Amino acid sequence: MKIAVEGCGHGELDKIYETIQFLEQKEGIKVDLLLCCGDFQSVRNESDLECMAVPKKYRTMNTFYKYYSGEKTAPILTIFIGGNHEASNYLAELPYGGWVCPNIYYMGYASVLNYGGIRIGGMSGIFKGRDYRKGHYEKPPYSQDTMRSAYHIRNLEVFRLQQIKQHMDIMMSHDWPKGVYRHGDKESLIRRKQFLREEVNSNSLGSGPTEEVLTAMKPSYWFSAHLHVKFAALVQHKEGDNGERKQTKFLALDKCLPRRDFLQVVDIPHKTEPPFELSYDAEWFAILKETNNLLDTTPDLKHMPAQFFSDRWDYSVTMEQISAVKSAFDDDLKVPMNFRKTVPAFDPAKPIRNAQQPNMCINPQTRELCTKLGITDPCVILSSSNRASFGGNQGDVSIGEDEDDPTYTSFMLDSSAANPAEISLDDDDEDSGAEDKPKEDSDATQNRTRLSLSLPPVKGGESSSSSGDQPFGDAESPLKSISFPDPPDGSLKGELTTSTPLVPRGVIKRRNLEAYTSSQDEEVTSEDQGSSEVDSSSEPLNKEVVQGSGPGRHMKIKRRNQAIYTADDDDE
Repeated sequence: MKIAVEGCGHGELDKIYETIQFLEQKEGIKVDLLLCCGDFQSVRNESDLECMAVPKKYRTMNTFYKYYSGEKTAPILTIFIGGNHEASNYLAELPYGGWVCPNIYYMGYASVLNYGGIRIGGMSGIFKGRDYRKGHYEKPPYSQDTMRSAYHIRNLEVFRLQQIKQHMDIMMSHDWPKGVYRHGDKESLIRRKQFLREEVNSNSLGSGPTEEVLTAMKPSYWFSAHLHVKFAALVQHKEGDNGERKQTKFLALDKCLPRRDFLQVVDIPHKTEPPFELSYDAEWFAILKETNNLLDTTPDLKHMPAQFFSDRWDYSVTMEQISAVKSAFDDDLKVPMNFRKTVPAFDPAKPIRNAQQPNMCINPQTRELCTKLGITDPCVILSSSNRASFGGNQGDVSIGEDEDDPTYTSFMLDSSAANPAEISLDDDDEDSGAEDKPKEDSDATQNRTRLSLSLPPVKGGESSSSSGDQPFGDAESPLKSISFPDPPDGSLKGELTTSTPLVPRGVIKRRNLEAYTSSQDEEVTSEDQGSSEVDSSSEPLNKEVVQGSGPGRHMKIKRRNQAIYTADDDDE
């Protein structure tokens, strides 16, 4: 089965689908499934835009509303997880997953699905220590705080994923597992993204809870995004009780922009014959049912059960419990096509000015699933609660007293200063310091909705067309495979056999650093390319050429007034 993996979507659905369709025509292949690793931005209308954690001047409708309204239909089954730039109010309607429009499925807070016998897991959001042990208490209308905390992962989802015992083929997360860079070409990563050096050296790059899931689950593949850079690693796990030593092929991808590695096609053996069907996972549903009592919808701190500190700490499920789930669904776990609109779609002919955030909505998909499975719909509790989402001041809750609790690992001491995912997106911060804005930014802002991409080179390095308006950029050979680094002992080697990097490296900016490298320092001019760039078709992913490294770099002190939201590194 050929699966296309997308990094950060940032609302560019049309361009992503055009890229895949162009590739299919050019290479004579058929992509069966698209996976998106976050920042999908399923914005239906102006009210949804008000719930997306970006400055107002960077809130653009993009193209998802066309698929929601029925004007367009997704040409390929698409499954996505949430990132840190989403229409949080819409995704909140589907805490356990569901269709956001026909043929596009959201995985909820965390979920496991089956497609063609391939088991796919996903965890939405990014890690933030102050919110990690809270319940899912946020509901629209959001405050500036809860608009952000709504997409922070919680210990409940991590605990649930750690109960999975059956093998996982694919796992997705938005931010990277902590320390995964140690299993790839770390020096190449630092050369390309020098602002990561401090976090790499201090071992603070990535998410601690996500690393715990990786260690417990040991999936065959793990796909991420968030840092807007392409990076491959081969994680060799410790030997299990049965003597088996598993490995995970990790791949992170960029965001959808020209000349960026935002898409990869991998070939994974399917376990059923076509036509493939999307199905729920019986073990995951049994875990949801078994841990339903752990669900919390308040901002109070809640500890998950832990060995030596709880009467019961193992919530893994038995075959009898799995069979009970199958019986509840009459042995038919196929995901029903039960999408329904819950709000009107954006109408370009009748735009709404000064739109307001909506109230909490009960989605019929979630209600039907919870009723059938016998679990709690958190949306019902939040809708009936008198406690507003922004009623609890996050500053009033301190985790300092719990930091010495031995039931929690060191990542609980993490702070936003050590986490590249957390930054300030307040409008006041963005609007100040306008004098620092580069001159070319104004042109980029005016053209932020236009994404013109050029053709990739055909085999042999020659361009197949002189047109500069094709679906994807002039990257490496479209069927070039990824070489994963060998483990230290050289005993294991891994390779994605049918991989398709479509767009080469480009500029990335970091919003949460006081000092950063500007776009003009990292972009490669035609002269630079002619003098320093080598043939990428012969280079593995972990041996890529660093673009824009060399003389002429300088540092800026302020991180404000980005030229264009969709063209910057939007890690929050």
